[in-house]
Amino acid sequence: MSGAPSSLSVAHPGAYGPGVDEDGLPVSPVLPAYEQVAKQLQELIIKGTLAVGERLPAEGEMAAQFGVSRSTIREALRGLSSQRLVHTKRGVSGGTFVSEPSAAQVHSYLETTIGLLSGADVVSVDEILEARHLFEEPAARLAASRRSEDDLNRLRATLAPPEGIDPTQGFEGHRGFHFAILQASGNQLLDVIARPVFSVLETRFVRDRASSGFWDAVDGDHQDIFDAIAAGDSEAAGRLMRAHLERLGPMYERFDRAAPAVVA
Repeated sequence: MSGAPSSLSVAHPGAYGPGVDEDGLPVSPVLPAYEQVAKQLQELIIKGTLAVGERLPAEGEMAAQFGVSRSTIREALRGLSSQRLVHTKRGVSGGTFVSEPSAAQVHSYLETTIGLLSGADVVSVDEILEARHLFEEPAARLAASRRSEDDLNRLRATLAPPEGIDPTQGFEGHRGFHFAILQASGNQLLDVIARPVFSVLETRFVRDRASSGFWDAVDGDHQDIFDAIAAGDSEAAGRLMRAHLERLGPMYERFDRAAPAVVA
């Protein structure tokens, strides 16, 4: 990591590869200059050419390198800052620096994006549930082979008390159990990707339509999955998680379809 400004190797904002329109003419969409600058800087950050903590060149220097005005550079940096890819420090040693990534930031961004797609019905409940199978079955198998005593204690704390689950509070315990399994999987990327999917599903779930019998069935599944994880049985943990999600699927879909329409 270096505090010295980078020397950027950039393409001119108009130098993008051609596409082909319906008439076969090689053309490229013309983006505003600040978007082209931001796109190139974003690529340099993602590739690691610009490292975490590295200071970008001064606005005037970047303007000369890109062949644009300083106001265009400032607009591009504002866009990158809103994505939390860069941040600005004031003072003698200040400037614009590449930000350190945060799992919480990525989670928030994914949750917002998936939520927008779901709210606009671009992504269906069926697709969300299918994604959960892809994430949570492997997570359960990994948790069974990697879980620590702390992981087991977190999972145990989410199980229903002997008196059963209050239907108005059932979803909180359900969410906590699944999040604890993701954490116990020991795979941070799996956790970051899967949590937003579950959170978006929660926003579409009409929790007060769920009966106590529904939560009793959920509790029984959770107990079985917990027992498999505690026993270190990866095959059983994955199989039981799959059966659990298959049980939940039709219920989620029914509750979602029963939700009252939103009136503008």
